[in-house]
Amino acid sequence: MSDAPLTTPGTLWPRFRRSKIAVGATMVTAIIVLGGLLAPLLASQNPFDPAALDLSNSLIPPLWRAGGDARFLLGSDDQGRDMLSALLYGSRISLIVGIASVIFAAVLGVAVGLVAGYRGGWLDTLAMRLADVQLTIPAILIALMVDGLARAALPPATHDAVAIYVLIFSIGIADWPQYARVVRAATAVQKTLGYVSAARVMGVPAPIIVLRHILPNVLTSVMVLATLGLALAIISEATLSFLGVGMPPTAPSLGTLIRIGNNFLFSGEWWITLFPSLTLVILALAVNMLGDWLRDALNPKLR
Repeated sequence: MSDAPLTTPGTLWPRFRRSKIAVGATMVTAIIVLGGLLAPLLASQNPFDPAALDLSNSLIPPLWRAGGDARFLLGSDDQGRDMLSALLYGSRISLIVGIASVIFAAVLGVAVGLVAGYRGGWLDTLAMRLADVQLTIPAILIALMVDGLARAALPPATHDAVAIYVLIFSIGIADWPQYARVVRAATAVQKTLGYVSAARVMGVPAPIIVLRHILPNVLTSVMVLATLGLALAIISEATLSFLGVGMPPTAPSLGTLIRIGNNFLFSGEWWITLFPSLTLVILALAVNMLGDWLRDALNPKLR
């Protein structure tokens, strides 16, 4: 049998309720996530549908400013898109890219870390040296390189259609070494414990030992790393989109909205870039605070 977990949901929940920071961060994250999920129901228009846009409604200021319109609570952009609707849809795209890239990086990193930590030898050395080399290169540069290679390899007509998949792959492939190193270290410790030795003596196949016994005992570290990584993945998506190599203007994410608004910042239409920027900062900060709390709550030395 595998060792009992140090922290169970029953002991984690009371600590969560006592932490105002964790509760507040969760509420903020939940509001933004629900807003993105329910965007088709909450938004007054579909900003991705050109037929729903009217250029005569472009550059309308927020409702509380002179010239504001009740139809556009947070104003409109240069295409006549309602900024609140664009934020709801843009948040959904940013969250999809962030969550999907974290899942991709975690699955790849956990698989490499489990195999390297359990097998050891030349395979462990090769995998960890590859991870070390990649960690010396900033993740955003790796994502830019992968995105550039994908754009060069694919026909220009398909760039917009596959932009979200290229983003997910670019960010995920840049972040897997962190998961691999953490899981490899935890696996190297777990395989020396008595329950693994007992399973080997009983003739349990190595894949069963790794998946059924070792993997559950390293998932706590992966969960914490994934929560912290989600905030970084969302920021990476926004950075790539801001640089013009992410989501296209026809399907704007928060980064694309910030890039579009930046062109009008000095002409007085500050709301086009301010509200997406605030949404991005609030979302990343809330997710990061939740990850920090989870890391501390699952650390037995801090209990």
